[in-house]
Amino acid sequence: MNCPIDKRKLSQMKPALIALLSFALCVASLQRHGAAAEPPVMNLWPVTSLTRIPDEEKITDRSKDPAKPDRAIRFVSDPTITIYLPEPQTTPTPAVVICPGGGYHGLAVDKEGHDVARWLNRIGIAGVVLKYRLPRPELSEGQTPWPMQDAWRAIRMTRSDATQWNIDPARIGIMGFSAGGHLAAMTGVHFDAGRPDAADPIDRVTSRPDFLILGYPVITFSGAVAHKGSRADLLGKSPDPKLFDYYSADLQVTPQTPPAFIVQAKDDPIKVENSILFHDAMERAKVPCEMQLYEKGGHGFGLGVHGGEVADWPARCEAWLKRSGILR
Repeated sequence: MNCPIDKRKLSQMKPALIALLSFALCVASLQRHGAAAEPPVMNLWPVTSLTRIPDEEKITDRSKDPAKPDRAIRFVSDPTITIYLPEPQTTPTPAVVICPGGGYHGLAVDKEGHDVARWLNRIGIAGVVLKYRLPRPELSEGQTPWPMQDAWRAIRMTRSDATQWNIDPARIGIMGFSAGGHLAAMTGVHFDAGRPDAADPIDRVTSRPDFLILGYPVITFSGAVAHKGSRADLLGKSPDPKLFDYYSADLQVTPQTPPAFIVQAKDDPIKVENSILFHDAMERAKVPCEMQLYEKGGHGFGLGVHGGEVADWPARCEAWLKRSGILR
């Protein structure tokens, strides 16, 4: 159930008013429909501020079981966040912005998005599913790639609305799978404190996540380990090689990078060295980082939906969240 917002009217308003009205309408929607209602959906940006792409959004359900959708989304023009809140919510909870994977050309929005948010709710964490714009280098020349803009914005919005959602603004993390793992890692190494003089109050808030959860992530764009498909989708087919290091998360780790949990299988076609490179960089920077590697599991196992040894990683992640003081 989307929040009932008239986009034409919203486009004429200032960003701050848009955010406030969007939140108010979402809360009203939940109050009318009760706790069992579908989670509210909020636009990330004023609709008139975005570059329009020539393609219509396309959703393909790859599942053979109607009760268990496995949708892939392409050609996202209007990025959104979907907010799943745990119940009961008596004290402020942690929150995680979730970045589905798909090689930067699609979003596995159920298996690596909504299903993950429901799991987070079960362990007492708010899940914020990010439907981010997929990169179009030919339309965004001179800009930071759209997925990164959207990830920063999702962190800022979640933190800006933390009080209203009963979320702890000091425990807001980001999580991603595959190319979404690259996006989450990049958000953890490239962030800012916000602009105090920004007209939009959301832009005054820091975009730094407080922790990272990376599932079989793409990490590096440099060397033999680089995933060239994700690199081409994000930066274009003939990018400036100087960009490869900037978009290699392992080369950008500093002591200010937030702590991380990483999971991957050794038989993943996305080379497991990606996770190892990031883990080792975190150790050199003396930033806490736990890595779980499994012998078998392949790629794209989400929460361990295919069974096998990788099915226990969510429990290990929950234990890490408790040990780290994120989940209390």
